[in-house]
Amino acid sequence: MNKQVILGLFFFCILTGWSAIAQPNKQAQLEEKRQTILEEIKQINSLLFKTQGKKKSILTNVEDLNHRIAARENLIKVTNQQANLLTREINENRTKISELQNELEVLKEDYAAMINKSYKSKSQQSRVMFLLSSENFLQAYKRLQYMKQYAKHRKEQGESIKEKTILLEILNKDLTEQKQKKQVLIEENRLAREKLNSEKKDHQELIASLKKEEGTFSRQIRDKQKEADAIDRQIEEIIRAAIAKSNKESNTTTAVKTSSTAFALTAEAKALAASFTNNKGKLPWPVEKGVVVKRYGKQQHPQLANVTTFNSGVEIATEANAKARAVFNGEVMEIQQLKGANMAVYIQHGSYITVYNNLINITVKKGDKVSTKQNIGTVYTNAATGKTILKFLIYQNRDRMNPADWVFQM
Repeated sequence: MNKQVILGLFFFCILTGWSAIAQPNKQAQLEEKRQTILEEIKQINSLLFKTQGKKKSILTNVEDLNHRIAARENLIKVTNQQANLLTREINENRTKISELQNELEVLKEDYAAMINKSYKSKSQQSRVMFLLSSENFLQAYKRLQYMKQYAKHRKEQGESIKEKTILLEILNKDLTEQKQKKQVLIEENRLAREKLNSEKKDHQELIASLKKEEGTFSRQIRDKQKEADAIDRQIEEIIRAAIAKSNKESNTTTAVKTSSTAFALTAEAKALAASFTNNKGKLPWPVEKGVVVKRYGKQQHPQLANVTTFNSGVEIATEANAKARAVFNGEVMEIQQLKGANMAVYIQHGSYITVYNNLINITVKKGDKVSTKQNIGTVYTNAATGKTILKFLIYQNRDRMNPADWVFQM
């Protein structure tokens, strides 16, 4: 392919917006999103539904199905967006192909007429005779220039036909691939809808059972909330005590003013806190693999209208024997045996604290320096449910933070 054809292809892409060079590839973004959702569904199935021999409560079954249905509905939504975008791209390609075919026909007709005229002209007189019959040198020079321009024009017409033929072939190939992709997406969407309908049927049956004993299940949820609140109070007491200790050990004026609310920090600790702040939204997950089953904040139960819960962090379902890992460089501030729960590891990052709750087999000790992604212990697996859940919290001094704002794609 010569330079002229390459330039023609490039400018065609810019003018029509057909190429990914000219505009963001929305289809690629949607495909990336679809693959992420597929991976999420795979993890939900693996982490929440592969508990053979474990008897789950109706509440747990409903919660697990809520996660899978939400992910499946999201998958269908994104797949529909992909199919709709492909439909638009296919229609645009058809229009471009039609326009190119018309242009190609006109070019071919013009080129044929030019060749025909050139042939007749050649048969009537030779180029040499055409020049020799000139009345003067100037006329001969002009005739020579005309002959050169005519030859150049013929060459350009031929190149233009070649260029548009290549573009047409590319568009036709692209159109065929787009049609195939669309059919694949349509089929995947059909299968996803079948699974979704089946899951919704099971879900409705569970909800019907749930509604029959709404009072009992509401009390169970409220009891669990009380237990969670009690654990939160233990965690916050540890943080208050650590703040008080840091200020007691410090002789600075600033420390006296902020003794009840914030850590007294050394220059090194301030730099660490600033680095933690700068990494907001980019921190790694506290487990290598997992799915968030309970998000931060106040939430109304989706099936029980009168039940509201509050989560001080995020709860992540992970695989059995999964290792909890530090999300940032820091120092182990405390290791605590929580009443009514397992072990919690507190890591201080200047004025920030990350808490990793529901651990066993702790591999660090108080005062240890830890690095990002360093293993700190094993997440406990509940023998009754078969689930492995890590509760992860972030504090800035005594203020709770939403971990989803800090951890990448949580």
